[in-house]
Amino acid sequence: MEWLTDPQIWISFLTLTVLEIVLGIDNLVFISIQSAKLPPHQQKKARQVGLMLALVMRVGLLFSIKWIMGLTEPWIDLANAFNISNPDWQRYLHLSGRDLILFLGGLFLIYKATTEIHHRVEGHSESIEQGKKLMSFRSVIFQIIILDLVFSLDSVITAVGMVDQIGVMIASVIVAVIIMLLTAERISAFVNNYPSVKMLALAFLLLIGVSLTAEAFDQHIPKGYIYFAMAFSVLVEFLNIRSQKKKLTSGQG
Repeated sequence: MEWLTDPQIWISFLTLTVLEIVLGIDNLVFISIQSAKLPPHQQKKARQVGLMLALVMRVGLLFSIKWIMGLTEPWIDLANAFNISNPDWQRYLHLSGRDLILFLGGLFLIYKATTEIHHRVEGHSESIEQGKKLMSFRSVIFQIIILDLVFSLDSVITAVGMVDQIGVMIASVIVAVIIMLLTAERISAFVNNYPSVKMLALAFLLLIGVSLTAEAFDQHIPKGYIYFAMAFSVLVEFLNIRSQKKKLTSGQG
């Protein structure tokens, strides 16, 4: 029980928990948007199932650290396939298992976000409503599972890079997912109640999809930049919503 009195472990735990929550926001936004396509009585269940699957995947991947490390070894050598001798290009074209997962997940996220944005910009409200009726609980959960895997891999690699003790990693992941479960309904309601916020959330997912795709080819975009842009955009949108509410209140008065 020496770990209880070790400040270094507690600092690692708190730091990693905060990071896991931040990394989980994009996952939660996707789950909120997908669950909104279901009938109201199924939406909460879809969010809970999605987050519990995220927890199971993260903990499962943590117990498979050796396999995860194996995912960083090259699986596909595109440089050799196309006879490219430039060492800089060779570095980018050696694709590992992790790269392939990030690439396919990024493409899927770009496709989903672009499709949703297109429907909303074109004003296809009828087709969206029909999509809600046709979208089954299983298909929504299946899409959530695909993105859970991608986001979980990103989350676990971050944890492995920061902390040595697997117990600290698992505890941080569990606490982060519990916090996400407690806040999921409020975040989902906020995203779905304001059309402009939903559009902003879809733009975030598009940005994250591009980031994951770039990362697959060893083009690292610092996440700090992405999350700062997201936080700044949310702040501006929040101020805009407050301003509109004040105008409506003064107009009614």
